[in-house]
Amino acid sequence: MASLMEALIEVLENENLEYRNLLELSMKKTPVIVSDDVKALAQITDEEQIIVSRINHLDNQRNEAVNDIANVLNKDVTKLKIADLIKMLAARPQEQAKLASVFDELRRNVQAVKRVNEQNRELIESALEMVQFNMQVLQSMNKAPETANYNRGACNTGDVIGTVNKAFDAKQ
Repeated sequence: MASLMEALIEVLENENLEYRNLLELSMKKTPVIVSDDVKALAQITDEEQIIVSRINHLDNQRNEAVNDIANVLNKDVTKLKIADLIKMLAARPQEQAKLASVFDELRRNVQAVKRVNEQNRELIESALEMVQFNMQVLQSMNKAPETANYNRGACNTGDVIGTVNKAFDAKQ
């Protein structure tokens, strides 16, 4: 059982390290989004994908370790949480303290990553809204109101105000 706990603590420490790396990258991403540096944003996103892949691998290892511990303790793996394991380790205060410490730090880092990613998402949405607004302004510049000029057949001639004939005039 002790070796299973050590394995779980080691996996949680590695996972925590990767979340710290992800948090650092997410924080680097914020000024890049603000400055509209698409190249740097793509590079950071690629690095994030690598870290997320490692986190997924560690997450699978953590699940395996918890499954092994649940089997040894004869507990239902779907109901066994790390917080429960911390409580069960009351007889072994050193392991309990270490597991609790790593688990709390991991939770803090995950929450920090969520917070920074939410900020970045809002910045990206604002940038997209600005792009859409600019596109609408550019499109509306080409669509000036039509005059109410009618020909003999009572049909609207549809002259547009402010348009200039853009054809080349060879006579000038």
